[in-house]
Amino acid sequence: MPLLSGKGNKFKVDPPKIRIEKVTIERPAPPKPKPKPTARPTLSSSARSSPVRRLSPKAPSASAASSASSRAKSSSPYPSSADERRLDLHRKRKAISASQRRSPASDRIEFDKDSDAEDDGWMDLDSHKRQRKATSESKSVDSNRKLKSARAFERKDERLQFIHAVDVASLEHKCVPIMGASKEDVAIELQYPTLQRREKFELVWGKDKIDAVEASIRIVRLVAETYLTDVEAEPFTNQTNGFIRRLEKASNRNIQDLAGFKAALREYNETLLALVEDGVVSKNLENLHDLPPHLAAFILDQIYDRTVAPKVELLSKYENGTDYVYGELLHPFITKLLVEQAKMTSDQVFVDLGSGVGNVVLQAALEVGCESWGCEMMENACNLAEAQEKEFHARCQLWGLQPGEVHIERGDFRKNTSIHDALKRADVVLVNNKAFTSQLNEDLIRMFLDLKSGCKIISLKSFVADSKSSHNINDVGSTILEVEECTYPEGYVSWTNAGGQYYISTRK
Repeated sequence: MPLLSGKGNKFKVDPPKIRIEKVTIERPAPPKPKPKPTARPTLSSSARSSPVRRLSPKAPSASAASSASSRAKSSSPYPSSADERRLDLHRKRKAISASQRRSPASDRIEFDKDSDAEDDGWMDLDSHKRQRKATSESKSVDSNRKLKSARAFERKDERLQFIHAVDVASLEHKCVPIMGASKEDVAIELQYPTLQRREKFELVWGKDKIDAVEASIRIVRLVAETYLTDVEAEPFTNQTNGFIRRLEKASNRNIQDLAGFKAALREYNETLLALVEDGVVSKNLENLHDLPPHLAAFILDQIYDRTVAPKVELLSKYENGTDYVYGELLHPFITKLLVEQAKMTSDQVFVDLGSGVGNVVLQAALEVGCESWGCEMMENACNLAEAQEKEFHARCQLWGLQPGEVHIERGDFRKNTSIHDALKRADVVLVNNKAFTSQLNEDLIRMFLDLKSGCKIISLKSFVADSKSSHNINDVGSTILEVEECTYPEGYVSWTNAGGQYYISTRK
């Protein structure tokens, strides 16, 4: 509201004079669309193309949305242009998240190149490393953040339990062989940048299943660009005979060189393990103080794909008009909120009230390294959150990373004493209250009375403007909170493609 409104204003001023100039802007011609990859085959054959999954950087297509309509429709209170799009949560979530986290090199994977002369330098990781270095220099680096997990480099822990890709995507799960492989030839193993045992994959394809070819190439690339220096990464990134180049060429749909793919993967495993055993990787990790967001997102998606994705239909079961609802804030949104805007550091405390399957709690602990709390009351979401947390700790050890402390609580956060104690120490509180009832939002404002001065509350509805049912509570919100309204772009939430508003409230 302006300081001097029209009503009761004794001061009269002349209307402002506005000069309008017309400027003609020549728009550049739109870029030509890139050719789309061909459809996957249903059977393996050396003469057919390799069914390697491509994750689109755009929102799910109309065909993807229509495919979800065959399943039971939801009545989610979250705003959305189509129920079908919301029911296709897992597929959309992966597509949007992948488009945000990928490096420029991975965005341009083309499996139909027939010669070395056609790559145009797209395999070169130098530009991406320079970009990542510039990004790190432009933001404040948390020098107290320790990324390395000493345990992961001490010895091979045979007791480490994690979900192998083969446990959710294999011939036993009704997938079909790819690259012309026989059923006896589909097994592969992949080394991570630690002493821990290798993960088992099968070279198979299944709808919405883990793609072993894509996963292998991306892991090799992430290891090279994050864990190794340029000189050490040369055997991985060389555009003529590097591991990445050889894996790409072998999986080329016109070549289908299964033996070449497996040979390149074996050499990668041996080379990386030698670097780990020599202490090279461990030393490099000690010098890092921040985790690239796209690596964090990839690890979190690995966890999600092995724990939540096989049971994602459970998340569509909720009660409309109640607080038992579900919706996800995607990885790029959380990076913007916690890293760029809140500027969280590893010595701070994060609390997610209504944490769902625990995605944000885990991301804060991994990407920021802070103490991270969450509380959820929906039983299905709680069960999946516990499964994610267990896999999270194992995956972090596979990647040699030390996350912040993770605490995920069950039940009503209004009655949870551990959450109340954490709120008193919290630096950032997240509340995805888009579909919360007015009563719950009012109860939250009462809880915010215990927050320390300067604590930031991130929400999708304002606790000042939207608490209209009780004038007194609204006054409390206005008294204790300073609110900033912000806008997020499309592709940041799971329930709609459109952008929207969110609010950052600071405790006075």
